[in-house]
Order: sequence, then C-alpha cells, then structure tokens
Amino acid sequence: MDSSLSRDIYIPEQWSEAAESIAYSSTPPIALICGAKNCGKTTFSRHLLNILLHKYAKVAYLDTDVGQPEFAPPGFLSLTIVHKVTPDLTVPCLKTPERCLFFGDVSCKRDPSTYLSYVFAIYDYFQKEYCITKKGENPSNIKLPLIVNTPGWVKGVGYDVLVDMLKYISPTHVVKISISSENKNLPAGEFWLDEEHDETINLIEINSARRDSLNRSILFQKDARPLRDLRIMAYFKQCFSNDSNISTIKELAHALASHCPYEVPIASINIRHLHCEVPSSELFFSLNATIVGLAVDSEGPDNLPWCLGLGIVRGVDTVKGVLHVITPVPHSSLEKVNLLLQGYIQIPSCLLQVQGCISPYMSANTLAIN
Repeated sequence: MDSSLSRDIYIPEQWSEAAESIAYSSTPPIALICGAKNCGKTTFSRHLLNILLHKYAKVAYLDTDVGQPEFAPPGFLSLTIVHKVTPDLTVPCLKTPERCLFFGDVSCKRDPSTYLSYVFAIYDYFQKEYCITKKGENPSNIKLPLIVNTPGWVKGVGYDVLVDMLKYISPTHVVKISISSENKNLPAGEFWLDEEHDETINLIEINSARRDSLNRSILFQKDARPLRDLRIMAYFKQCFSNDSNISTIKELAHALASHCPYEVPIASINIRHLHCEVPSSELFFSLNATIVGLAVDSEGPDNLPWCLGLGIVRGVDTVKGVLHVITPVPHSSLEKVNLLLQGYIQIPSCLLQVQGCISPYMSANTLAIN
C-alpha cells in the first residue's frame, strides 16, 4: 500500500493494480468510475487521483455525483484541477473548481435531461481547454488525465443516464466496481455499447473492498443526509478565517447569524427557480433563509450559467430593494454574479435549531431586515 495513504483505508491489491494500469498507460487516461451505491467509487477515485499525481503535475476531476460531490458542496457538477496528493482518503476536502454548474438537487431524478446537458457542457469545457482535437475526431492529444466520478444510481433512469454519459465521454478506461448483491450491480461487460466489443476501451472490473486482512470493515451504509449537511456547513465555515476557532455547530450558527452580509440590489440580478415554478407574489418568501447558487447568466441559447459558489439569503429587505447574502465567494468574483439559482439544497436544520441562537437572519419566518 502507498505510504501516502491514510492508515484507516485498506486498498486491496486488485485496486492497486487497476489504478497502476490506468496511471501508467501510454497516454493520459480518461477514466470513468461506476458502480452501485456504497461500492467504493469515491475511495477508488481518490486512490487513483493520488497515483496519477505521482506521474502528472496536475489531474482533472469531473464530479457528476450531485448528492455527494468530492470537492464541492451538494447540488454541484464540477471540474476541478488537482495539484496535490490527498494523504487521508477518509476525509473529504473542499476545493475551488475550475468550472461548475449548480443543478440544485441531490439526484438527477427530477430532470435527467438538464443533468446530462450539464455533464456534457463541463466535459466539453475540459476537451476545449485540455485536449487537442481535430474536427470530427476523438481527442488526439490529451494534455491532462481525467477522472470521472459517477453517482451510485445505476438502475432504471439512473442506468440510462450512465449509459448516455459513457457514450458521450468515450473514456479510455472504465472501472466498474461490483458488490456482493448481484442484483444491484451493473450488467457484465461493456454494457453501454451497441456493438459487442470496442478494442479502444479498457474495461476494468473489480470488487468492492469490504474488509481488510484484519477483518476491519472499511465500507459502510452511509446516511447521506448528515454527510451532506456536514459538507454544507464546511463550505460556509469558509466565510471565516482559519483562526476563528469555530469547532461546533452552535459556534458556526452564532457566527453566521452575526456575520456581516453582502447587500445585493434586487434590480441588479435575475432569480431562477430550478425544478419548480414559484408565483411572483411568493418570490421573496421562497428566497428568504435559503441557499442559492451564485451564477453568471450568459447570453445565447446554448450558454449555461456557470456558478461561482453558494450563498445564504439571510434576509430580504423589500423597502430598500436588497437581499442580504452570506457567502465565502470573494468580492472580486461576486461582482460578476447576475443570477441567483434556487433549488432544493437547504440550510442544515441543525443550524436553525441551535438553542439560544435567536436570529431573524436564520429564521424561515422572516421576510425583511429592518
């Protein structure tokens, strides 16, 4: 096992061999990792990322798992350029993506077509920036290796979405991880191809690593909601300096409630609700005490709103015509924002229920700040 890995993670020999074969292929690989929920896709992706960083100075990471993204808060699809090895594979870490789109939900079930258009748009950006291509051909010179992490929804519509992703991206390597429950696994072989076999694709089929040699459990049934809440809280903790000494939920709730927000003139921005329609009379009620994507609305039918981060609408002042927004996004980037995207990503309830933290800014019942 690589000395750079966390001691709490056991990487089976089968996994190490798979990662090494991808990393030391003759050209920079495009590796897509797929499999059922809790099979170890994220752990394998992190391990592969570290192995690739021993050969390449930078590695691109395309995260399509909106429920539990690797480097971004929930609700995002993102492309991140990673420069450093992550020593501890058990701890998720937030990074600033090079490009991201806010889908606004933790699953693609509500709108698979929009979800796929976002995946394709980010992959197209990767090709444009990091591949040399000839018109009508596959990338002929990939500058950076790419890892594509995928959701664990592999049945029904989820399966169809995965097949469309595989066909569009055409990865050089597909890593398919299987679990002990056969009925939850993806079909055998190159299931996404219309033809029987494609010699240009390297299909690597491995088993999930359930236990190590000391019989220690390393994969478990994750309760997704608390993990998403932790990731959201970690994101908004970035509003404060590293020496702010915020270590508990109560401290974070108090800090956010007292944090000076940005004033955003309502007339200067557009507001878009994702996956639902809201009557204009209810617009401000729907925005107050919610999490929104801070995006740049591009002109043209094919241009999607690239997102710069998340904000909490702490309050709405209809008299002054301003929104009060808390965000760790730097002021220089906020000047570009002209669109707020509201989806189904919510403020963690634990932040709203802290005893002794009576704040109108974090209350769902408040409409305006006086």
